[in-house]
Amino acid sequence: MERFLCIHGHFYQPPRENPWLEAVEIQDSAAPYHDWNQRITAECYAPNSAARILDGDQRILNIISNYARISFNFGPTLLSWMEKASPDVYQAILDADRQSIELRSGHGAAIAQVYNHLIMPLANTADKRTQIIWGIRDFEHRFQRFPEGMWLAETAVDLETFEIMAELGISYTILEPHQATAFRKIGDENWTETDRENGIDPTRAYVCRLGSQRSISIFFYNGPISRTVAFEKLLASGETFAERLITGFTEGNDEPQLLNIATDGETYGHHQKFGDMALAYALNHIESNHLARLTNYGEFLELHPADHEVQIHEQTSWSCSHGVERWKGNCGCNSGGNTQWNQEWRAPLRSALDWLRDRLAAEFSKKGKKYLKDPWQAREAYIGVILQQDMEKSEMFLARHCSRELDTQEKIITMKLLEMQRQAMLMFTSCGWFFDELSGIEAVQVIQYACRAVQLAEGIAEQGLEKAFVERLKQARSNITEYGDGATIYKRFVLPTRVDLTKVGAHYAFSSLFEDYEERTSIFCYAVASEEKTRLASEDASLALGRIHVASEITEESDKFSFCVVRFGSHDFKGGVSSSYEKTSYDRMREELTSAFDKGLYTEIIDLIDRYFDTHNYSLASLFRDEQRKILNLIIDKNLEEFNETYERMYEHSRPLMEFVHDTGMPLPRTVLIVAQPALHAAVKKVFVREEIDTEAVQRLVEHIRKWQVKIDSSETEFFMRKTIEELMHQLTIQPDDLRLMIRIQKLLELARDIQTEMILWQIQNNYYKLAQTAYREQQLKARDGDQTAATWLDTFNSIGLMLAFNMGAIVPAD
Repeated sequence: MERFLCIHGHFYQPPRENPWLEAVEIQDSAAPYHDWNQRITAECYAPNSAARILDGDQRILNIISNYARISFNFGPTLLSWMEKASPDVYQAILDADRQSIELRSGHGAAIAQVYNHLIMPLANTADKRTQIIWGIRDFEHRFQRFPEGMWLAETAVDLETFEIMAELGISYTILEPHQATAFRKIGDENWTETDRENGIDPTRAYVCRLGSQRSISIFFYNGPISRTVAFEKLLASGETFAERLITGFTEGNDEPQLLNIATDGETYGHHQKFGDMALAYALNHIESNHLARLTNYGEFLELHPADHEVQIHEQTSWSCSHGVERWKGNCGCNSGGNTQWNQEWRAPLRSALDWLRDRLAAEFSKKGKKYLKDPWQAREAYIGVILQQDMEKSEMFLARHCSRELDTQEKIITMKLLEMQRQAMLMFTSCGWFFDELSGIEAVQVIQYACRAVQLAEGIAEQGLEKAFVERLKQARSNITEYGDGATIYKRFVLPTRVDLTKVGAHYAFSSLFEDYEERTSIFCYAVASEEKTRLASEDASLALGRIHVASEITEESDKFSFCVVRFGSHDFKGGVSSSYEKTSYDRMREELTSAFDKGLYTEIIDLIDRYFDTHNYSLASLFRDEQRKILNLIIDKNLEEFNETYERMYEHSRPLMEFVHDTGMPLPRTVLIVAQPALHAAVKKVFVREEIDTEAVQRLVEHIRKWQVKIDSSETEFFMRKTIEELMHQLTIQPDDLRLMIRIQKLLELARDIQTEMILWQIQNNYYKLAQTAYREQQLKARDGDQTAATWLDTFNSIGLMLAFNMGAIVPAD
């Protein structure tokens, strides 16, 4: 009996980008990380690219990529973010697919996904087609090959989607067992209907015949084991996980069997901590003990093509027992939050967006014909522009698809029409309906996409579009009384995030008080060119004024602005921005404002801003969230630095008395110890930034931390220590012969150990493992030839390895 094992991970996060900035802004709920994408990358996506296999003493035996040994798909919008925000992990995922091709007879582990996780049975035909085409093109761009399979969002399925997939060359997809309605062996006449008593056998491939005479292969995953993995903490033990997987095989069956399971990929590390390690252990245990052959769907399909065919339940999915009602009605499926809430809002939200989609599609088709040879073919090809957002690429795209040579304004209209269509698909991202409340971040996100689409349609589509859309949102009622309905949520949470070129100009103006911008710079997806700028600063205030040109790198629309902003004290910001750009007036304004600033006439500065800009209604709130937070942190850090200096002086002043009181056995007053904590935190940081480690000073520091029982456990201090050692270890991978650098790393790790800081060692261990596989052998050979420096290098390296919890006998080559 041949046993095959395939574990599929569906790795996906809802798009979190601000639709106007094309970037994820800071999300405080994800702290200490910048945003949830970054946090989940740290907890799941990165660990699965370098998963640990441990011995019985919890020491690292090996570091492997789980991705290379499973089947997986990543959402295109997630990979788009990762490519920029976490390029090392992004590259590791691409490399794992190439590695899997070598392991699995030319079949890669990665499969594609419909582009932005849209529920396909609820989409119109045009959107279904574009979603599949964009998913394929995105995959080809990243993985440099055509995808054999494609993941459907929530495994939601209908036959029209299958027809388009098959037409475009997709070989297979993955479904939940209950989505099969009947099956039979190819050549048999009678169908066997499936029900609870007689389910589909998930250990083989099936073929689904389509009306067009095409077909598509389907794999049905093992439902019970998949649910146990996802919801019953099976990943608490890699050994238990392996044992449970093996129970999925049927004893006495001589036919080839494929045990395959499918879950959210985030299960392995984010939803279940250390799930990545349980997965690595299980795969290693099963493979090394020859309990089953690891495979992926493409390889299995080549080895054992489907000899059974299947019929499916249309309008079904894996996460709604009512079909696809979760994304259009109050079916009762929710995320288990407030039991008093209902999801009646889902239907009117869907209805409002369907209405908006159809209005925008009609305008796109009508207006697009003026400029494009075929608007809908151009939309399908627009993914090429999205993947390489660049004005030059946009020009090349327009040259291929426009029906004639366009002037500047016509090009802007054309790009707006295409971008409007992209936003109109993003607004159907499934997460907007998945959770419990209309005011939740996922539902607000899809309404933001709608708002962006409406903004792009201004001046192109019919008047009153936004008003009519907001009226329809009134039918969607929030469960939270103060939020009322969708119209209120639109005004309260969506409109404040809306960006135009003036807002970009205001952001540039205020940030220029702190940033030394080049003559040309990028602010998210906008290009800013400075024609003139002046910045003045005194002890009490700072002022910036200038003339700039702002352009969208997506639609190419642009405008010119003049600005003046001023900061009084630490946090009082005021300023004005105007599209009035006449140079003579600007020069006069600059002369008057700089003169007033030089004389310290700050009240007069405000009067001048009001005169030239009509008002000074721009403030620090005009900055986009990340830059706003950055500037506030600069202000706060400056104040905290002064506080820390005070704490250090107080600590040094009171320490002799503290020592005396401690020696008498009397408990120290809590107030005195409160002073010691920030002072010793600051002392630890100072040790970490010194090039040379003062061993005696470090020993005294450790002694003080232990004596006063100070916990060096703040996330900010741990982050600082970790990043310092990570950077040093990275330098060591570039300069592996640098013994001084290695000794510094050793001493810093010893300090972290001695003060009992629980540091996240993941990246440090990865670079150490890389050195063990590369530089270690060379140093062994040098030491064998009598090189004393190499011998010291080996001793130091081994010492570091023990502190990093490696099984040194397993990871370094024997001498």
